[in-house]
Amino acid sequence: MHIPPGFTTVFPYIFARDAHAYMDFLRDGLGGEVSGIHDNPDGSLANGQIRFNDTTVMVSEATGDNPASQATYYIYVADADAAMAKAVAAGKREIYVRYTDHGMAGSKLVIPAGKTGTGRNMNTVAKLAEMAAALD
Repeated sequence: MHIPPGFTTVFPYIFARDAHAYMDFLRDGLGGEVSGIHDNPDGSLANGQIRFNDTTVMVSEATGDNPASQATYYIYVADADAAMAKAVAAGKREIYVRYTDHGMAGSKLVIPAGKTGTGRNMNTVAKLAEMAAALD
């Protein structure tokens, strides 16, 4: 079995609306290190790769054939307070953090690609953004 350098046996591949903004948030808000960007002729993101320590995440623009991904992801950080402050600064929205007795936290965070609403995962953010847009 061949696993490319920088990848693990299992890694996330996320299809996102406004994938460039999502990549920017992963970099600026969560501290990822961009390792590759490849655009389609129309300027949308064909494939982006961003690393978080030992994990590479791939991101592409959502399309009719590949709709926006719906999943929840956890990220482990050395300093949760500093990480949340950085994420809030990049997302320009307040977040909620819940610490449990085993040291894990749950949060609600708006990313720029979601535009409006808050949610625990991208599915919730996307649904709230859709509902908010329908109110206008």
